[in-house]
Amino acid sequence: MDLRTKVERAQRLTQLHAEHTPLVLPTVWDVWSARTAADAGFAALTIGSHPLADSRGAEDQEGQTFEEVLAAVRPIIEAVDIPVSVDLEAGYGQEPADLIAGLIEVGGVGLNIEDTVHSDGGRLRTTQEHARYVAGLRAAADDAGIPVWINGRTDLFARAADAAGVLDEAIERLRALEQAGADSVYPVRIQDDDKLLEAVTGAVAIPVNSTAHPVKHDLERFRRLGVRRITYGPLLQLAMTDAMKDMLGPWAP
Repeated sequence: MDLRTKVERAQRLTQLHAEHTPLVLPTVWDVWSARTAADAGFAALTIGSHPLADSRGAEDQEGQTFEEVLAAVRPIIEAVDIPVSVDLEAGYGQEPADLIAGLIEVGGVGLNIEDTVHSDGGRLRTTQEHARYVAGLRAAADDAGIPVWINGRTDLFARAADAAGVLDEAIERLRALEQAGADSVYPVRIQDDDKLLEAVTGAVAIPVNSTAHPVKHDLERFRRLGVRRITYGPLLQLAMTDAMKDMLGPWAP
């Protein structure tokens, strides 16, 4: 893929975020799932770290190296003619410039970056540390001349015994990511809590990403709560796993 195509796909991904409220980006894990989602009419995709790892017999939470992930996502990105974003977990210990360079080289035009540092005992980055990392990604993408879409994720709610009790801290973290240059923010594990979703969507000016289950959740509900971007995480793959078991069950010995 040449530079012009990469720039055009990155620009298209930005345009899609402006055109759709919310923008639904199916989370895929291999060439087949990517082509299936594209054929279903979706204009852009994400590759999820968890389903990608499961499809390759690896562990989530950086159970693959950065080089292995790049080798795995390249044929997926090349198999479709629409923009593809890649979940790059916490960055695999890479400097922001190296992460951006690797992503761009394989044709990715968006990324998800989380604040749980798996390469350092699973600790949570501080608010400013995560913001600095995102700022580094933004600067590297700008230097490369490609408007890579940066989805800044926080695991703060997921790690809290009481998600509502960390709302103020989470909002501070999301606003710091916005100021650092994130194009959207992703507070995970609050997709079933209307109050928390409304609170975070009202606290930032950029799109808030929510995880969704393609069968159990309702698109209109997310729209009503102000969610402007939806990905499936591992839930599409899990839903298909359930469906496959149901189909195969009657044929099992």
